[in-house]
Amino acid sequence: MTAHTEDRGLRLVPVLLGLTVVSGLIDAVSYLGLEHVFTANMTGNVVVLGFAAAGAPGFSVAHTLTSLGSFVVGAAAGGRIAVRLSGGSRRTWARTTLAAEAVLLGAAAVVAFAAPDATATAYALIAVTAFAMGLRNATVRRLGVPDLTTTVLTMTLTGLAADSGTRPLRRTAAVAAMVAGAGGGAWLVLHHGLGLPLAIAAGAVALLATLASGRE
Repeated sequence: MTAHTEDRGLRLVPVLLGLTVVSGLIDAVSYLGLEHVFTANMTGNVVVLGFAAAGAPGFSVAHTLTSLGSFVVGAAAGGRIAVRLSGGSRRTWARTTLAAEAVLLGAAAVVAFAAPDATATAYALIAVTAFAMGLRNATVRRLGVPDLTTTVLTMTLTGLAADSGTRPLRRTAAVAAMVAGAGGGAWLVLHHGLGLPLAIAAGAVALLATLASGRE
């Protein structure tokens, strides 16, 4: 693939900002609709596991362990894909993993629409969305775009405060993207259930997969 072809499409910075919006949406779905578990933010999930283990009401050890385990498996799969594709086009690599994420989120949306009240639905949604987020995180980590992990903001906020003057726009945009995704996702969950926000997330990731280039 020529350099010209590699540069076609949307730069990775706006793509990753779009994925940060999706992360906020996914965690709104999981936290508000699936017994207070995170499927994108694993730092929060480890804390939630402690709450659940201590017997705090409204938290589930089983759900949290399902999320953590699925995320780790997804990250492992993403790492293997990264190794296999790292010698080729960055654009193809990003598009391939984002397309896989879109398919997984679409499958989760179908499950949420088809059997919203089934006992197994919560576990299926947690497992599938956490796997998708693990897959994506492994990819984003390998891409190495500064300040845009797409799922956590601790270091982004630290950099915004401690390194004032260094990429403030990018860091501020990442925080705003997460807030927008979480707020929009919360509204959708509260008013329309879990299927619609998952479908929107799948569509957004599919669009980003189509548009992504290999350049930062």
